[in-house]
Amino acid sequence: MAVSGKPSVEALGVDLDALDWQRSGTGAGTVEVAFADALGQRWVLVRVTADPTGRVLVYDQHEWECFLDGARRGEFDDAAG
Repeated sequence: MAVSGKPSVEALGVDLDALDWQRSGTGAGTVEVAFADALGQRWVLVRVTADPTGRVLVYDQHEWECFLDGARRGEFDDAAG
């Protein structure tokens, strides 16, 4: 099934509790990332660790790779200070 636009978590039809969530660290402001295969492609899901039942952001593989590339290049270093 081809997807036009980015799907919601509900449209992906994945069980969030069954995913392997990886934490960015400990303490306030940490996030969790999980990968889900749905609708014929791989999706990256991101949520705030302190609120696992709250909003989950959905990114496609290209968006995730661009984010990682920016992080490696230091594009977000000013925001971390």
